[in-house]
Amino acid sequence: MKKLIYFLPLLLALSCAQKEEKIIEKEITEEIREEPMTSKPDSVLKHNVFFSFKESSSQEDIQAIIDAFRNLQNEIDGIEHFEWGINSSPEGLNQGLTHAFVLTFHSDEARDAYLPHPAHQAFGELLGPHLDKVTVVDFWTRP
Repeated sequence: MKKLIYFLPLLLALSCAQKEEKIIEKEITEEIREEPMTSKPDSVLKHNVFFSFKESSSQEDIQAIIDAFRNLQNEIDGIEHFEWGINSSPEGLNQGLTHAFVLTFHSDEARDAYLPHPAHQAFGELLGPHLDKVTVVDFWTRP
C-alpha cells in the first residue's frame, strides 16, 4: 500500500500532462483550420530554354539578356517562377548550349499566353542578334 502512495503523484502528473498535450493539439488543429490554405498544384509546367551566344557577344550583352529574361516575370502574368544558370555539367553533352532558363507555369493557358506576349516578343528582338543556338523543352512535372 505504501508503494501505491508513492506512485499516486506520478500517475496524477502523467494524467495532467496527457490532457495538456490534447488541449494544445486541439488548439493547433483549430488554428490550421482557420488559416486559408494556399493550394499548390500537384504538377507544374516547366518551360526550359537553353541558349548559346555568339562569340561576338560581350559579357555585358549576355548579362543584359539575362536581366531582360528575368524581368519578364514582372511583365507577364502567369510566370510563377524564374530560374537560370550556366552549364556546369562535366559530361560534355550540352551541344554548345551554355545558359539554361526555367520558367514555371501552372497551366498550359498561362504558357500559351506568355509565348505571343508583346514583352516576350520584345525580349526576342533583344536576344536575336546575340543568339547562336536555342533549344526549348516543356514538360509537366511528375512526382
